[in-house]
Amino acid sequence: MDDKRRLILDQALALVDERGLAAMSMRAVAERVGLTSMALYPYVGGKDSLLDGLVDLLNLELDAAYRNGQTELDWRQRLRALGRAVRALAHAHPGAFPLLLNRPAAAASASWLAAALRGILHDAGLPPGRVPGMARMICALLLGYCTGEVTGGLPDASARTAEEDYDQAMVDLTRLVEVAVRVG
Repeated sequence: MDDKRRLILDQALALVDERGLAAMSMRAVAERVGLTSMALYPYVGGKDSLLDGLVDLLNLELDAAYRNGQTELDWRQRLRALGRAVRALAHAHPGAFPLLLNRPAAAASASWLAAALRGILHDAGLPPGRVPGMARMICALLLGYCTGEVTGGLPDASARTAEEDYDQAMVDLTRLVEVAVRVG
C-alpha cells in the first residue's frame, strides 16, 4: 500500500475511532493530513473508495493480529484465536468495524478471512464439500456477533458477562465443527 494512501487511511480510521463514522468526510480527513479535499482523490478516490479503503485497513489489521504467533496451534486453538482477533478488532474500532458487514467491498477484501477459515476447517477434517458453507456461516457469526456487541445490537450484558458469553460462543462453535466433522 502506498505510504501516502496508508497515512490517509490511518487518519480516516483514527477520525472514525475518535468521532464516529458519521463524522468522517473527505474534508475532515484532508484536514487531518494537511491536504485539501481534492488532493485526497488521487490516493483514495471519493468517499465510497475511502470507506472501502477502511475495510481493507481493518482486514489488514485483523489478519496481522490473527497470524501473530499461531503457527504451532491446532485447529481448535486457531479458531478461538481468530474469534478473539475479530472481537479485539471490533472493540478497537467500534465505529468502523460494522463496515466489514455492510460495505460491498468487504466480501472481496475479506477473502483472507474465508481462506483462514477454510484452512481451519480442512485441518479439522471437515469434508471438502462442506467447507465453503461452514466457512461462510462462521464468518457471518463472528462478524455479526461482534458488530452487534459494539453497536448495542445484542441484549445488554456486563463487560465480564459479554466476554464470558463470547468465550462460550467460541466453545460452542468449536463443538459445532466437531459435530459436523463426525457426521460428514
